[in-house]
Amino acid sequence: MDVFRHEGLSHEAPITTHGVGQLSGEVNQLSGRPTLAGARAGPDGCTAIAFDAAHLRALVIGSADVGEIIMRSFILRRVGLIDAGAGSVLIGAAGSAALSRLQGFLARNAFPYIVLDSAREGEGRALIERLGILTTELPLMVCPNGTVLKNPTDIEAAGCLGMTPALIPGKLYDVAVVGAGPAGLATAVYAASEGLEVIVIDERSVGGQAGASSRIENYLGFPTGISGRALAGRAYNQAVKFGAELVLPVGVESLVPANDDVATLTLDLAGGKSVTARSVVIASGARYRRPDVANIKTYEGNGISYWASPIEAKLCAGEEVALVGGGNSAGQAIVFLAPQVRTLHLVVRRALEETMSQYLIDRIKALPNVELHMHCEVDAIEGDPATGISSATLRNRLDGSEQKLPLHHLFLFIGADPNSSWISDRVQTDGKGFIVTGQSFDALCNFTRKPLALETSLPNVFAIGDVRAGSTKRVAAAVGEGAAVVSQIHAALSLTNNSR
Repeated sequence: MDVFRHEGLSHEAPITTHGVGQLSGEVNQLSGRPTLAGARAGPDGCTAIAFDAAHLRALVIGSADVGEIIMRSFILRRVGLIDAGAGSVLIGAAGSAALSRLQGFLARNAFPYIVLDSAREGEGRALIERLGILTTELPLMVCPNGTVLKNPTDIEAAGCLGMTPALIPGKLYDVAVVGAGPAGLATAVYAASEGLEVIVIDERSVGGQAGASSRIENYLGFPTGISGRALAGRAYNQAVKFGAELVLPVGVESLVPANDDVATLTLDLAGGKSVTARSVVIASGARYRRPDVANIKTYEGNGISYWASPIEAKLCAGEEVALVGGGNSAGQAIVFLAPQVRTLHLVVRRALEETMSQYLIDRIKALPNVELHMHCEVDAIEGDPATGISSATLRNRLDGSEQKLPLHHLFLFIGADPNSSWISDRVQTDGKGFIVTGQSFDALCNFTRKPLALETSLPNVFAIGDVRAGSTKRVAAAVGEGAAVVSQIHAALSLTNNSR
């Protein structure tokens, strides 16, 4: 069986040839989505046993030994496709905001791609000239099936890759999870492994804020550390293995309880779609906080970043950069970026010992090219919307003195605000917008029982992870809440009919 990969321009490229006793397959087959590889039987004929997604998952779960072989091969094959540059072809101006956005979207969702610089001679530029593509229509995305998209949105790119599954009208899920960060993925894994029908919805990608961490070194069981992207990828594959459905990138706009059946909850999604479930878990995490600096939104993705991935590191290699923030996420980004840049200016309001783990502080102190700006904040930025930022002005909060730094890259890790605006009119929140749990139900609910520890003011609606008031903002804590909420879902659903 000759195996080949799909490519956007040349369409097919050989990978390997399978013989007797070997298995074919690619990780997308676990969810029934379009695969990035194909195969043809050899000239001598063969006997093939084909599995659809449901039967493949049953095989993986039913036999631990066989399942381990299949899962390991699927994961390593996806890694191989990513390393080989298979999948989509992106053509655009190197370093442009739109191209970087697409790269980040595909990378965070573990979809392989290759980038061709539209300014250089080659097949990318030849395709642009042949199709008469205007500069304003870049970047191009050539999907594995050959479809060409002009400056696509993340949703358009996901549709071309088959990432967004068709929702079954009228299907009632046991659990609908809003958010595919560590907390939401943990819920999906534990709930689906217990036989519950689970759907996970996220407006961006898997991993949440943790997915942007270059290396998490204090997560239990990974003594050498693990990147947030790798951790999220493993959790995603686990959830799919147990049959959870993941819908990306689709935003949730509101939650609507049915008037005639308190056990039925409806999530209204972007694009006029909806999902109905017996319980809802809010794991929507937090949004990156934007400092109060004039015109800052203009340069987001064009010099200003809220994460530090290999894509950003490549863009600022050998340059002078600034990073604002003193938490663990900032520390991980500093350790990742500093060896790749000329100088990294670290801008903080207070001592690192107050906000950052000691192992990160020790590592930062050992970096020779990190300059610490204590008690400072970014007061202004300058630049051109077409080319990005050119400088940032720092202001000392104690004496008011200012310092202007000439740079083209500014990384912001100054905390996050709860991503709860879509649900704040339905459930109780604290003064900062974090969702309150375990207190009391709304008076209109007519429930006699008290809410469970992770249950909101609306029955059968739970909140976990960073979006929950009082939660510990750590990956391990989010995963723990994702596991704990499943037992509370079972309890709430069993009590619902006797609690009105």
